[in-house]
Amino acid sequence: MPCEIIDAGLIASTFREEIRSSLQKEDVAPRLVAFLANADPASRTYANRTAESCAQVGIQFELREVTRDHLEDKIIEANQDDNVHGIFVYYPVYGGGQDQYLQNVVSSKKDVEGLCHKYLYNMYHNVRFLDEAKEMKCILPCTPLAVCKVLEHIGVYNRMLPYGNRLHGRVITVINRSEVVGRPLAALLANDGAKVYSVDIHSVQEFHRGTGLKHLKHEVIDTNMQLEDVLAISDVVVTGVPSPNFKIKTELLKDGVVAINFSSCNNFLPDVETRASFYAKAIGKITIAMLQRNIARLYKYYNKN
Repeated sequence: MPCEIIDAGLIASTFREEIRSSLQKEDVAPRLVAFLANADPASRTYANRTAESCAQVGIQFELREVTRDHLEDKIIEANQDDNVHGIFVYYPVYGGGQDQYLQNVVSSKKDVEGLCHKYLYNMYHNVRFLDEAKEMKCILPCTPLAVCKVLEHIGVYNRMLPYGNRLHGRVITVINRSEVVGRPLAALLANDGAKVYSVDIHSVQEFHRGTGLKHLKHEVIDTNMQLEDVLAISDVVVTGVPSPNFKIKTELLKDGVVAINFSSCNNFLPDVETRASFYAKAIGKITIAMLQRNIARLYKYYNKN
């Protein structure tokens, strides 16, 4: 069977229409404030695309360019502004622990990225709701969630299995262990039942759920495996290495693999289509749709009249 190229725009359009209809029905226009404090051209491109997409669904988007020395104060101001309903920061700013600190400066009531401690704690502990009535879903990081939506769209999630275990039996490799995308993605996939190999430059770790079908917190173990070992057995390979020099050799991939690239650089070689059953070259449009869905939910949760 020929490889099917995944249309990220088509997947995103379904979510955008749901968001647009919901906001129009409620007659609201949440304001999303994005802070740009780096010189990364990819961040500016992403900001431009986000602004255009938000206008299409009825979300007010405002880009605020600040120096990184003033970023914390500006985030606090936005936290306290009732006219701001969502906050987004283009990372990296400083990198490392200082960026993690900034993620926790953002109020959980406005954190559309799902990167503050409250949301990350819930995600890593497989807590799926913010309330006992289970009416308020937790906010999840946008790019990891976008990957999950791709996998749902093409049927990697098995709808015949119980919710929370629909990746049971799947082996997935995630090449990237950043705190913003790679590690949260590995946790989400493991919490849904997959065996996940998390790869970075130093090691390969295995993320997996506890035994049984209950919503258990995932576990992480170190392995002695190499990248080529896990690629050979993976049903899905997701990669996000931001370097034009990193390429996955197609012959290392399993026949029929699902290949997903979320890096600004393409980590797969052009002949990946000869080995893959599904191939997503980019998922940015879906990431933006998840961002919009997150702010729509936060507005509903915390701005009820």
